[in-house]
Amino acid sequence: MNFKRISMITVLAAAQVSTALPVAAESPDITAPALISNSALQSPVEGQTQQSREQQTELQQAEETPNETPTQAVEGTISDPDSDSSAPNEQQEEQESDPSDNTVSENEEGSTTEDKSEIGTSQVSANELVLMMNSNVMYHNGKQYKAGQPMAVKQGVSYVAIRAMVERAGLKLAYDNKTKETIILKDGNELRFTTGSSNYKVNGQVRPMKGAAYQSSNVFMVPLTAITQALDIPYKVNQPEKKVILDLSKMGNDSNSGQQPGGNNGGEPGSETPNIPNLGPNDLILMMNSNKMYQNGKTYTAGQPMAVKNGVSYVAIRSLVDRVGLKLTYDGKTKETIIIRGSDELRFKTNSSVYTVNGQRKSMKGPAYQSNNTFMVPLTSITQALDISYRVDQPNKRIILSVSSKPVASFTVQSGEILAGQKVTYKTNSYSPTGLAIVNEHWEGREEVFNEPGVHTVSYSVQDSSGEWSEPYTLSIHISAPNTPPVAMFDTDKKEYKIGEKITYINQSYDSDPGDEITYKWENNDQAFFTAGPHKVLLIVTDKHGATSSYEKIINVTNEVLYTKDQFNQLFTGIGDKYTFDGTAVPTWNLMPITRSSEPSLLIRSNSPETVYQEGIVYREIGNASTRFMIHHLNATGKNMKMYVVATNINTSTARLTTEYTGMGGPINIPTATGKAAVQRYLESMQSPDSFKTISLAPGESRIILQDLSAQTMKNQQVLSMFADLYSDSPIRYDVIMIDEVKDPIQKLPYLILHPSDGVHNRGTYPDSTRIIESYELVGNTPSRLALGDKTNDPNLEGYDGINGSYQSNAGNFGVLYKIKLHRVAPNTLITLNPRGGKYMGAMMVNGNIIQTPNTSGGAISAPNEAAVLYRTGNYEQSVEILFTAAPGSSLPINILLQPLPQVKN
Repeated sequence: MNFKRISMITVLAAAQVSTALPVAAESPDITAPALISNSALQSPVEGQTQQSREQQTELQQAEETPNETPTQAVEGTISDPDSDSSAPNEQQEEQESDPSDNTVSENEEGSTTEDKSEIGTSQVSANELVLMMNSNVMYHNGKQYKAGQPMAVKQGVSYVAIRAMVERAGLKLAYDNKTKETIILKDGNELRFTTGSSNYKVNGQVRPMKGAAYQSSNVFMVPLTAITQALDIPYKVNQPEKKVILDLSKMGNDSNSGQQPGGNNGGEPGSETPNIPNLGPNDLILMMNSNKMYQNGKTYTAGQPMAVKNGVSYVAIRSLVDRVGLKLTYDGKTKETIIIRGSDELRFKTNSSVYTVNGQRKSMKGPAYQSNNTFMVPLTSITQALDISYRVDQPNKRIILSVSSKPVASFTVQSGEILAGQKVTYKTNSYSPTGLAIVNEHWEGREEVFNEPGVHTVSYSVQDSSGEWSEPYTLSIHISAPNTPPVAMFDTDKKEYKIGEKITYINQSYDSDPGDEITYKWENNDQAFFTAGPHKVLLIVTDKHGATSSYEKIINVTNEVLYTKDQFNQLFTGIGDKYTFDGTAVPTWNLMPITRSSEPSLLIRSNSPETVYQEGIVYREIGNASTRFMIHHLNATGKNMKMYVVATNINTSTARLTTEYTGMGGPINIPTATGKAAVQRYLESMQSPDSFKTISLAPGESRIILQDLSAQTMKNQQVLSMFADLYSDSPIRYDVIMIDEVKDPIQKLPYLILHPSDGVHNRGTYPDSTRIIESYELVGNTPSRLALGDKTNDPNLEGYDGINGSYQSNAGNFGVLYKIKLHRVAPNTLITLNPRGGKYMGAMMVNGNIIQTPNTSGGAISAPNEAAVLYRTGNYEQSVEILFTAAPGSSLPINILLQPLPQVKN
C-alpha cells in the first residue's frame, strides 16, 4: 500500500463532492503558445483520482435520499482540507478502554449465512464487503457479520465501527495506551486515530477527517469516507437496496487510480484520459474552466478550477508544481511561497505582480491571490518561471504542458573574460522534474584550465536515481589569449630644471594587447617645482584585467629661480583651472571704468520658498515680449514631485509663444552643482539658436511649456535649477508649480494654493534684466577689477513680488544676464574670476567659448584666495566679450580681475 498516495487522497477529500464554481471564459493570454511570467502558493496537495471523486458523489446522492429512519445517510460533502474550520463534534461518552478490544454481539464476527437472498438481489463479487445502511449487518465472501454498532449519521457524517470494517479488510488493529490512539497497521505503515479528534495521522503526518471519531457503547466509530480514503478502497453505492459495496480486492492498488471501472490509461474509450496525438509520457493536460488535470493516464483534481481575472488565466500553483515534481515550501517570515528547482529558488507573494528568481525581480501578468486557501497564479507566469513549453487546444478547451520526466542538466562559468591559463569556475544546476535524486554526472570537454585561446565546447549530463540520463547541456566557452601586463614609461623634455620652470611630461606607456585600455595614476607630477633638489615622480598604469606596471623618475631642480609660484600660476595655469594667491589685496585694486545700460527683458525669479514642503504654485506672473525665468527649488515634501511652467493665454485672440534659450540642472541633492549645470547648458543653447520652438495658444488655453523641466521627477531633498528665455507676442500668464508626479498639472492648477515667500530667499519680477557693461579704455596694463552682484558697484535690480505685490530687491542679481564687452584689453593680460562672498561654481562664455569656473575636476572656487583662469591675451591689444549669469546655489559677489602677465623667460 502506497501511503504517499493515501495522504494525497485524504487531504483532497474536499474536492470529491464540492460543487464546481463557474469560471469566466478562457483568458486571452493563454491562446497563443508564448511564454510569460510566474507565481506561488499554500494549497493542499492535489491528486485524488477521478474514480474516487465519482464514487464520493454517488455516496453523497445516497445520503441525500430519504429513508425510513432519520439516521439513514452516508457521509455527505467534505470540507476544504485547507480550511481552518472543522465539523462540530457532538459530545460523546468517552471511556479509557481499548477500542480495539470493543465488546461485540455474539453474532458480530463470522456468522455464516447460506441464504444469499439476505445479501440482496444484485450479485456480489469475491472480496467485496457489503455494508447495510442504518444496520450493523455486513456481508463478506458469502458470510454475514455484525458490527458492534450500526452505521450512524451524526451532523451529516456517516460513521462505521472501525474494528469490524478493518478486520474484514485483513488488517491489524492495535491500541497505544500512552497516547490513547487506535492504530491500523498495514505493510509497515500505521494510521492513528484518537477519540474526540477530527484528525488522524499517517506515519506521524496529520490529516483531517470530516467529523470527530467517538465511542458508542465501547465501540470506536469513525467517518466511513475517512477509512475508504485512508486505505484507498474503491466503493459504490446501491441506493435502491440501501447498501455500500467496498471492493477490498483493489484496496491500495495504485494501478487502478485514476481509472473508471472497465477503462484503461491509454486514452481509449472508457478512459478518463483524453486521447491527444503526440502526447508525451509525462505531459500534463489542464482543462479550461475546470479543476481536472490528466497525467500519465491518471486524473487529478486541483484545489481550485482554472479561473480568469482581468483577462488573465490563473491556476492553483501547488497542483501544477506537484505534477512537475518540484518542491514547494512557505517562508512564514516573508510571507512568500517558494518553489525549489535544483539550486534555483523562486519566491511568490499574495497580491503581488512580482516574483523573484534567486533574488532577481521578475514581473507577472497579474497579481497572485488566494481563493479558499488555494494559492492562484497566472498560468503563463508559472510556465515561464519553470521553463515549461505548452500548447493550447482551444476547440477542446485544454492546455497541454510539455513536462519531461528526464532530469535536467545545466551549468555556468564565471562571468567576464576568461584568459588562457586562468582557472575556470563551473557551477552546476541540475534537477529531476519528478523529484528523484541526481546520482551521477558526465562531462565532455571540461578543463579546469584551458591553455589554448579560442572557443571550447563543454557538455554536461546527469543521471537520476531511476537510471535515466538528461539531455546533454552544451556551453561554448570563449578563452582569450593570456593577458600581457602594460608597460609604464614616461620622459621629460629636459633632464634638469630651474625653480619655477615648466616641466613637460611625455607619457610613453603602452600595452601590447590589442584593444586593451590603460588607466594612469601620477604621483608628484607637478608642472613646476619651487624648491631645489631631487623630486621623485611616479606613474602607475593599469589594464582592464587589473595588471599593473609602474615607472619612477627623479627630476633634478637647481637653485636658480626662473619664476616664482605666483608668476608661474599666472602664466601656465590652464583655462578653467584654479590657482591660489593672496586675495586680500583685491579690494584695493582699481575698479574698471565702465558704462552700464540694459535691455528690456522681464526676469521672473522663482526662488522662494526655496525649500518647498507641499505642492502648490511657487510663483505666478504675467509676462509679455522678452521674458526670462530663473527657477531654483528644493523638494522637501517627502514624496516624488514634478515642477511645471504652465502658460495661459489671457487674451481674446491667439497668442504665439517662442522658447529661445534654456538650460536645466538636476535634479540632484547638490545645489551648487545644479546651478552650475543650468548656467552651462543655458549658455550652450545660445550657441545653437536653431533650437527655437514656437507654439500657438488659443484664447483661454493653458499649456505646459519648458518640457525639459517637467520631464524630470524630483525625489525628496533633490534640487532643480533652470534658466529659460521666452518671447511672446501678447501677455501670457505663467504659473510655476510643484505637484505630485502622478497628478495632472492642468487639471489641478485651479485648486492649487499660492505659496508665500519663505522670508529668506528672493523671488520677484524684475524689468530690464539684461545688463550691458562696456569698457572703452585700455584695461589690463595695471591690476583692475569688475565687481558683479555686490549691490554697491553693481546695483540690485528692483521689482515686486508677483503674488503679493510687495517691493523686492534682487539680492546678488541672480537671473540677470550680463553682456560684458571690454573693447581694449592690453597685450599679455590675464583675466580671472575671483569669488568674494564664498564658494562659487558656474560657467562663463568668453569670446564664444564656454569656460567652466572651475573645471569639473577642480571643485568650487573659494573666496578670497582662489581664482579661475578665464582668458589670456596675446602679444597684441584685443577686445574681449564675456557672457555671465550667476549660478544658483553659489555665493556672490564675484570680481573679474585683469592684471599684466609676468614676462616670459627662456
